[in-house]
Amino acid sequence: MDEFDLIRRITPTETHQRSLVMGIGDDASVYQPHSHCEEVVCVDTMVEHVHFRFDFSTPFEIGFKALAVNVSDIAAMGGTPKYYLVSIAIPPHGDETVVSALYEGMKALADTYQMDLIGGDTVATHSDFIITVTVIGEVSKGKACYRHSAQTGDIVFVTGELGSSAAGLSLLMNELDSPKAVDTAFFLERHKKPQPHIAAGLICSSYSRVSLNDVSDGLASELNEIAEASHVTIEIDANKLPIHPDLPVLRKDWLEWVLFGGEDFVLTGTIPQADWDSFEMQCRKKDIQVKRIGQVKGDQAASVLLKDNEQQTMLMKKGYNHFKK
Repeated sequence: MDEFDLIRRITPTETHQRSLVMGIGDDASVYQPHSHCEEVVCVDTMVEHVHFRFDFSTPFEIGFKALAVNVSDIAAMGGTPKYYLVSIAIPPHGDETVVSALYEGMKALADTYQMDLIGGDTVATHSDFIITVTVIGEVSKGKACYRHSAQTGDIVFVTGELGSSAAGLSLLMNELDSPKAVDTAFFLERHKKPQPHIAAGLICSSYSRVSLNDVSDGLASELNEIAEASHVTIEIDANKLPIHPDLPVLRKDWLEWVLFGGEDFVLTGTIPQADWDSFEMQCRKKDIQVKRIGQVKGDQAASVLLKDNEQQTMLMKKGYNHFKK
């Protein structure tokens, strides 16, 4: 496969964003940001056999997810994704069909949000695939949602079901005896092709103060990040955590998936109690499943507490960590 032929193949024939001045074709791309917005930029890297396996997912699904995890970060800031760049290291087993399918998967999600591919890099490697995606988005000035915004009395919420992606991964790894009555395809889809919650993030950014994270490394980890940044104690109720009805059928200790599984890519955060009713109504108008799961209790030691009936447990910042086994 020729590098320049690959670039020609992946170069878009048309663009969505009017702010794009020059796309792929020069040493760098040029775009004109809107004066009433602030730019939001994020980057993530996925490594074969660490973040994905071709015996678990198709190249199309892997490409889709590689972009989705970045778009989800834009959602967590309350922004709108506009552009993306892809740097890919291709090993000997990465033939033209595989590489093309990876880009097709990314394009499928990008078209949903009218995002434009504006650059990147292609190199050869002797080991495994490495895919690095950068996404550029915009958020209205002064409206970005930060982790440090939580205050005592705020309501803690999530914008969708938890634990489904971890269940899908366990199914792929043959760790479960899947009951015939369970729709396992749903859980596999949630793991392979996560859907970023852009619409929910935009609603969050319309309020004066919302702290926000996307659930990539697990609910416990994400809420601990908010608690640490805001110097508050967060308490959540185990009985209020939203899950798919079949999750307990797959595993009795399903709470482990919900709290520490990660890769659900729903949003979790806090909002002032006075704004909750309005926020909930706005979400329901957009068919967004938002659920109140707890409250910010105070500005003592930064921590996250799980209330499970009469018991209270401190949740450690445990979730997916690249440098821990």
